[in-house]
Formats: sequence, C-alpha cells, structure tokens
Amino acid sequence: MTTRADDIIDRRRLRRKLTFWRVVALLVLLAVIGVGLARFGGEVAGAAADHIARIRIEGTITENEELLKRLKDATESERVKGVILTVDSPGGTTAGGEALYEAVRKMAQKKPTVAQVGTLAASAGYMIASATDHIVARQSSIVGSIGVLFQYPDVTGLMEKIGVKLEGVKSSPLKAEPSPFSPTTEEERAMIRNLVMDSYDWFVGLVDERRPLSREEVLAVADGTIFTGRQALARKLVDELGGEEVAKAWLEGKGVPAGLEIVEWKERRSGTDWLLGASASEMAARWLGLPAGGGNLIGELGADRIFLDGLVSVWQPDLGRVQGK
Repeated sequence: MTTRADDIIDRRRLRRKLTFWRVVALLVLLAVIGVGLARFGGEVAGAAADHIARIRIEGTITENEELLKRLKDATESERVKGVILTVDSPGGTTAGGEALYEAVRKMAQKKPTVAQVGTLAASAGYMIASATDHIVARQSSIVGSIGVLFQYPDVTGLMEKIGVKLEGVKSSPLKAEPSPFSPTTEEERAMIRNLVMDSYDWFVGLVDERRPLSREEVLAVADGTIFTGRQALARKLVDELGGEEVAKAWLEGKGVPAGLEIVEWKERRSGTDWLLGASASEMAARWLGLPAGGGNLIGELGADRIFLDGLVSVWQPDLGRVQGK
C-alpha cells in the first residue's frame, strides 16, 4: 500500500511539472507571436504620434512595389511631418529608378523631404536622391555616376567551339536584336545607342531640373564619373555634408517641429514570413559573415545585379569599372 501511495504521489508531482512547463512553453510562444505581429503587422511602431519618417533606399534598385507602397503611405500619413530618405545604392534599372523618383517627388510636394547619403548614391541611386529638396552626404560618400547602360553578351565564339548553331526566321532584321547568338551589326548598335542616349538625355534633364545647375554644368559631370561627398558639394550635386543630424536640422528649418522622434518605416512582412523566412535567412547570413538582419541574401551578395534586364543605371565597383557611361 505504501509503495502504491508513493507511486500516486510521484505521478501527481510529474503531472504538475508537465503542466508547469506546458504553460511556460505556451507563454513563450504567445510572446514570440506577439513580438512578430508588433514588428511586422499593421501600423509602423511609433506611427500613432507625430514623427519624422526614415525610409531606406538600399541595394540594387528595381520596381519594388512594397517600397512604392511604403512611400505612398508615408506621403499620405498625417502623422509624418517630414521624411529622411536614407540612400545607399549603386543604382539599378532605369524603370525602377523612374518609379521611385516619381514617388519621392509626390512626397516632397506634400511634406519636407531630405536625402541622407550613406556610403553610396550612384546612378539611379543618385537619381532618387535628387528627387528630394535637399541632399546631405558624408565627406567620404560616393556620389554621381550619372548615365545609362545597356549590356548584352556575345557567346558566338563559345558556340563555334562546342559546335552549336542557331537558326531562325524573323519578320525584320532588327527583331530580337541584339542577340547573344550572333555578332552585332552596325545597324543594331545604332539602334541600341539611340535607346541609351534617349534615356541618358532624360536622366540629365531630371538632374538639370532638380539641381541648381545649368544643363551645360550637368553635362560636365554626367560622364559616368563618381565623386566623394566633398567633391559633389563643390559641383552642387549635394547641398550639405554630414549625417542624419544635419538632415534633421534641415527639416526643422523647413518647419518640422523640433524634438520629433525619427521612426523607421520598415518593410512590412507577414507573420509567416517572420516566423519561417526571416530567422532562417538571418542564420544563413551570420554563417556567411553577412550583416545580421539582412534578409535579402542575394542582395547582400550583390548577385541581384545579374538578373537586371534592359536599360540600367548602375555603378559596379566589383567589376573594376564604372558602368554608368
């Protein structure tokens, strides 16, 4: 009887322990879900009060619908009294740059908007910065590379070596040209050059419109050259040297109340993305030695530029040459 009573007592103790740890596990799970929803769902944290919005334009620029939506929401928010656009980008597609440029112009027409350049604002990155009414850059920031690029491979030599030949029937000589499977003709080069120069003329026009420079002065710096922040200031490509505090001071000079908190408007993700995708990508990022929290591994590795198609305005230092020319 004593042994049976002891067994019953032990089972009750074990049951109490299991209940305790189940409750702890449930509370932890609820806390994790709560943090995930607070971080990625609904309103931006701190957006219920008047504030200055910080929006980052980083990495290779494409037509990013989520970023365009974020810019639109910040533009329409009555709580956003001013915007600091943090730019750190080598550029990207001309269409992506154009879309973001137009979104930033709409924003700047409704509320004070300033660009604060980090390491790099080149090509389409500089195009977007010029859409604001004031550009602040670090003394050692890289600015410029104004221009447009169209690249295409030529694999005809490889095809000859492996004995592959491509044949086709076209409605006209310039259809689907230039092609990597045939040498480029002068007529095809002329077509592409006209395309590039028309977009280049459009890009120069944007800088001419937005900066205190004549068209001749813009053309003098629009040859693909990159400049430090100090050199860019001397050429009127930027307005001031400094960091975020300088950008904030400019906003206050435009009527934004002093003392407002700067709230970062981050990319919105679903709770599922946070629970499944983000943690895995952050672990992989740490394993690869990349910045923690950088969910876009392709972007961090620079491989996203491989997938750019059509006209681009991008500076690629890893290739050892300026690609904005």
